Amino acid sequence: MRKILIVDDEINIGLLLSKFLTRNSFSVSTATSGVSAMEYLAKESYDLVLCDYRLEDTDGKEMLIKIKESYPGTGVIIITGYSDIKLAVELIKLGAYDYITKPLYPDEILNTINKAIDTQTALNDNRLEIPAEMPKQKGQKQTYSHAENFVIGASGASKELQRQIHLVAPTTYSVILTGESGTGKESVAMAIHLNSPRKDLPFVAMDCGSLTKELAGSEFFGHEKGSFTGALYTKIGHFEMANGGTLFLDEVGNLSYEIQAALLRTVQERKIKRIGSTKEIELDVRIIVATNENLADAIQKGKFREDLYHRFNEFSLSLPPLRQRGNDIMVFAHTFLKGANEELNRKIHGFSPEVEECFMTYNWPGNVRELKNVVRRASLLTETQEIQLKALPLEISTYAKASAMETSIARTEKPRDLKNAALEAEYEAILKVLREVNFNKTKAAKILNIDRKTLYNKMRAINLEG
Repeated sequence: MRKILIVDDEINIGLLLSKFLTRNSFSVSTATSGVSAMEYLAKESYDLVLCDYRLEDTDGKEMLIKIKESYPGTGVIIITGYSDIKLAVELIKLGAYDYITKPLYPDEILNTINKAIDTQTALNDNRLEIPAEMPKQKGQKQTYSHAENFVIGASGASKELQRQIHLVAPTTYSVILTGESGTGKESVAMAIHLNSPRKDLPFVAMDCGSLTKELAGSEFFGHEKGSFTGALYTKIGHFEMANGGTLFLDEVGNLSYEIQAALLRTVQERKIKRIGSTKEIELDVRIIVATNENLADAIQKGKFREDLYHRFNEFSLSLPPLRQRGNDIMVFAHTFLKGANEELNRKIHGFSPEVEECFMTYNWPGNVRELKNVVRRASLLTETQEIQLKALPLEISTYAKASAMETSIARTEKPRDLKNAALEAEYEAILKVLREVNFNKTKAAKILNIDRKTLYNKMRAINLEG
C-alpha cells in the first residue's frame, strides 16, 4: 500500500484529505508542523509528502529542501491557497513534483498524487551504475547510482550502449532512443541526464502515447486559469517544468501532426507561451525522445514531420532487445531478484538450473520490463531458497519445452518416410504458431483451424501438455 504524509497546520484540511486518500487505498499519516513531519519521515519511509506551503514553524520551500536532502526517494507536492507562478517554478526546480492551489478538487488531487508516485518510482528505479574504470568527464561528478530498471551487463551490446551514453551525455545534443518496448529507453534517458551538466536540474518524463489532441497543448506548454472551459487553475507545462534540465518524450511517434508542428516551433525558437497567455517564456531544455516505431517509415507515410525528426536526430541510440544480450539476462535476473528480496523481505539465493535454462531460451518479447515482472512474480510464489520452474508463468516454461522439443526433433534420426515427414512438419507448424501467439492456445487453435481439444492432444503427443 502506498504511504502518504500530509503536512498541514489546518487540522480540518488534514483530516478531510486523510479520509479521502484512505478511501482510495492509501496509507496516510498527518502532521501539523514541519518538526513533527520530519519526525514521521525519520521513523518510516513515505512514497509522497503533501505539504502546505504556509506552516506555523516553517514553509513549504524549506520543507522541500530538507526532504529532498534527507529523503530523495520521497516525492513532494506543495499545496497553497496563493497562486504564485514564479514560486511554483522555483519549487519544481528544487524537486517538487507539482504545486497545487486551493481549493482542492478530488479528481484533480487524486490524479496528481498517482502521477507523482509513479514518477518518483521511476526516478528511484532509473539510475545507472558506472564501473570504476570508466573515466569522469572533466569537472563532472560520477552521479550514477544503482537501479533496478537499467543494469550494466557484460555483453558487447551492453558495453557499446554504455560507451555511447558516456559519449553523448556531456553534450547538448538532442537524442533519439529507439528499441522495442521494455528495453529501458527511459532509464537510458535518465542516465544521459545524470551524467550531463544538467544533472542537478529537472528530469521530466512525458508519455506522448497517452496524450489526446485536446490535452496535448496544455500538457506541453501549460495554460492560464480560465483560458478554456475546465481550466480551473494555472498549469505549468512539461517544457516549463524541465527548463534548465532534460525533457524526455516517450513514444513520440504517437503525436498528432498538429502537435508536431507546435513542437517544431518550440524546438526552433526555444520559447513557449502558455495557453491563454501572451507572455513568452525562454527555454533551455535538452530533449531526448524515444520510440519503438520506425520514424523513417512514418515520415514516408506522412505520419511524422521530417523537419522535426532532423531536429531531434542530432544523435541516436538503438537499444538492443534482451534476447540479443546473451548472459546479461542472468545478470539482470539476479539484480531484479535482489530487489524483490528487499521488497518482499525474502532470502531467495538464486534460480534453479531449469529456470536459468528457461530464461536463456525464452525470447522475451517484453524485454527487460517483462523479465523484471517475471522475477518479482516468481519471488512472491517462492518460499524456498531457490526459484523453481513451477513459479514461472506457463508461457515461459512451455516456450522452453517447445525449444527443447524443436532441438530434439532436429537431432533425432528418423526413417525418411512420408508419415514421419508429415508428423515432423505438423509438429513444427504447431510450435511455430504457439510461439507467434505467445502460447495462447485458443488463438493457436483458431490459426491452425482445429479445436482446442485436438490441439491439446497434439501438444500432449510432443510433451507440451503444460
